[in-house]
Amino acid sequence: MLEDAAGIRRVVIACGYVDLRKGIDGLSMIIGGRYHQNPFEKGTLFLFCGRRSDRIKGLLWMGDGFLQLYKRLEGRFPVLA
Repeated sequence: MLEDAAGIRRVVIACGYVDLRKGIDGLSMIIGGRYHQNPFEKGTLFLFCGRRSDRIKGLLWMGDGFLQLYKRLEGRFPVLA
């Protein structure tokens, strides 16, 4: 399944903070409502950052369902003011 993710053609990084407790349905609503993007666009990876800058969540439509990715980093992303 993850091998199919190699077909990623576009990465969209969501600006601001997102509640990472949200699941697939909540994140896809944010993609459509706040960012006016189509969450069902194949090959597009949507990335979200939580309030803590050491966790990211990704959402990718695989054609037959969503793949949700979660990564907790050892360090932190630099916070830009």
